[in-house]
Amino acid sequence: MEELCYYEVLEVSKDATTTEIKKAYRKLAIKYHPDKNPGDKEAEERFKLINEAYSVLSDDKKRQIYDMYGKDGLNGQTGGGFSAGGMDDIMDIFNSMFGDSFGFGTGGSRRDSNSMLYELDIEIETTLEFNEAIFGCKKEIDIRYKEPCPDCEGTGAKDKEFITCDYCKGHGQIMMRQGFMTFAQECPQCNGKGKTPKEMCVGCSGTGGVDIDESITIDIPAGVNIGNRLRVPAKGNVDSRGRRGDLYVHFNIKDDEDFVRDGDDIYIEVPVFFTQILLSEEIKIPSLEGELTVKLSPKVKDKEHFIFKNKGVPNVNNPSYRGRFIAQVKIIYPKKLNREQKELLEKLQDSFGIDSKPHKSIFESAFSRIKKWVK
Repeated sequence: MEELCYYEVLEVSKDATTTEIKKAYRKLAIKYHPDKNPGDKEAEERFKLINEAYSVLSDDKKRQIYDMYGKDGLNGQTGGGFSAGGMDDIMDIFNSMFGDSFGFGTGGSRRDSNSMLYELDIEIETTLEFNEAIFGCKKEIDIRYKEPCPDCEGTGAKDKEFITCDYCKGHGQIMMRQGFMTFAQECPQCNGKGKTPKEMCVGCSGTGGVDIDESITIDIPAGVNIGNRLRVPAKGNVDSRGRRGDLYVHFNIKDDEDFVRDGDDIYIEVPVFFTQILLSEEIKIPSLEGELTVKLSPKVKDKEHFIFKNKGVPNVNNPSYRGRFIAQVKIIYPKKLNREQKELLEKLQDSFGIDSKPHKSIFESAFSRIKKWVK
């Protein structure tokens, strides 16, 4: 079978969220399951590849390596089936899709497989201003969560009427072969119930939940960055028992017109005119905490760094640690001189005497040798 990109295998885009990847995996695992395609070698190989792709893309660290270096960067970590990494997500898959046959216990996505058709935890993205991420803030955000549909009480079935699941024949479990092992799994089509809705509920279109809009205020800690995730307890979906999952917030952060962030370090470019360098001026520059002083001198080079320790961003996991504030010098020279400026520069140059043209003394002997060579 031709090797495919893992994203293509799961039929998702490269910027797909964890939830989208998980949904795509479940859908394809059902479609290509060996028990549903007996004797179909292509389906069997496809099923193995789907598991391999999911074992990588569901693990944040492995996904990052794969995105940067491809399969070669994983150094043979994937193989068939599930990897040893990403234990939280593996427990989620085995508990919500395959049951507790492996003794992992409850946990993972916290979807109530006995009653709910949706996960309790939800994930959203929100955008922060540059300063909001640096200093932290209270931010009001709009969320949408689910509550059990009042028409079907969260079952997804019209009048709560069900028929026997045709995939597991009402057993609620199917047998799964993985290499030389065979074990029982929760039926992925009926979620272990052994039955499916006779007709889908009109009120929720069979999802079991109705959407509720809510505005909440969350505390953003100082130093959050792109890639961080904030857990807000009890702001997720609600199940039929009144339990509410958690909300996970991912951040996008706007750029600033002057400051550039690199982890916990902050950079600023400091443009200075060449005469300021020669005159050793002392200049004031803006920082996260007000003004800082940069002392120039003729020794300063273009793109040279002035580093101020503990003046950067507070570390989100260790607020007592702060990054650096780094001022990078950009020396600016005049692009064009008028007659008066040129005359003044020539007078200045002449005032330095022989030092104003160091190349003459350095190359004098070289010129003499060349004249002898070319005779």
